Amino acid sequence: MTIPPTLDTSRPSLDMGDFTRHDEASGLVDATAGDHRIALTWADRRQAEFPLIWLRDHCPCPACRHPLTHERLHVPLEEPDEIAALHLEAGNLGLVWADGHISRFDAGWLYRRIPGQSFEDSVPARRPWAEDFRPAHIAHADFVAGAQGECAWLTALLRDGLVLLDNGPLADEEVRRLAEHIGPLRATNFGARFDVRSKPNPNNAAYTAIGLALHTDLPNWREPPDIQLLYCLENDALGGESIFTDGFAAAEVLRQTAPEAFRLLSETPIDFRFQDEEQDILWRAPILSLDDVGNVLEVRLNNWIRDSLRLPLEEMDDWYRAYRTFWRLVQAPERRFELALAPGQMVAFDNRRVLHGRHAFDPESGRRHLQGTYLDLDMCESRLRVLARKT
Repeated sequence: MTIPPTLDTSRPSLDMGDFTRHDEASGLVDATAGDHRIALTWADRRQAEFPLIWLRDHCPCPACRHPLTHERLHVPLEEPDEIAALHLEAGNLGLVWADGHISRFDAGWLYRRIPGQSFEDSVPARRPWAEDFRPAHIAHADFVAGAQGECAWLTALLRDGLVLLDNGPLADEEVRRLAEHIGPLRATNFGARFDVRSKPNPNNAAYTAIGLALHTDLPNWREPPDIQLLYCLENDALGGESIFTDGFAAAEVLRQTAPEAFRLLSETPIDFRFQDEEQDILWRAPILSLDDVGNVLEVRLNNWIRDSLRLPLEEMDDWYRAYRTFWRLVQAPERRFELALAPGQMVAFDNRRVLHGRHAFDPESGRRHLQGTYLDLDMCESRLRVLARKT
């Protein structure tokens, strides 16, 4: 087929998704219309077929995609008519539909969307902790200097669930300024930004000097906060070392060594509840949440705000047995990382994966003051994708 003169294929198509062109495939060398499909061949000899309905649904022209936001305007309610013409120009694909509509597709954009292949994401896969795990350290100066340092910090955080930022200023609200590089702060009943220090009449164990067993924050929320940032401003008190462990790694050990306990903790919802004079926040969920293929998606473990266990009598003994088994695995010293945060140092961790705690400290021996906030995982992943494009 030949393209009619009304189709100007010299105009490049929009790249819906990241708005850049991809020329690694070196363009298309052949295109053939078949039964409701277009067969394409690239210069590297890779071949693929695209359904006509998919091509019509993904037309990037201004009538089908908003010219500024690139959001889809076309609704694929009907099967498209056959094409009237197709053409290759400068290695890209041009189509004329039977109703006269014109679509143009960049060859590289199509190459990255060959049916059946997965999305190439710059967000790293989660990496379980080894027994000798040590987190990455990123200098504060590198983080604020540009995309490379921030990209390294986000990559380590999303991959390992824990990363440290070193040698920051002893400045009030620095944790807020760093967080806002990534996205808006996630507010909870403790505010958008909170102070962690011993104080009179606390409404949470974190605001005391006692030791805190490993836990996740706010499992009593329908959607607990994802990423927690804790920035150290003062730490002169004796004790108070921070403790971390990979809850996903502990859950996998549980799955392998005590499969029935794993099943109970992943299938049995229990109540978590926070109450004070102003708040009463309650949610019911299992200790371990799994995705559609059985991977651990979330850990909710917080012994302080685990509410009354409302299970049938005949199920209680088995549940407590499973809980004790997982608790011991979580507390195992060979799978945890400890450090004393230094003033100007910030730790960030995935609150729905990494459990955190601390040793008790003596408030009479010195001052200990951390400032904290939360971020949404979606915003961290989004920021890394944006930075990856820039770098």
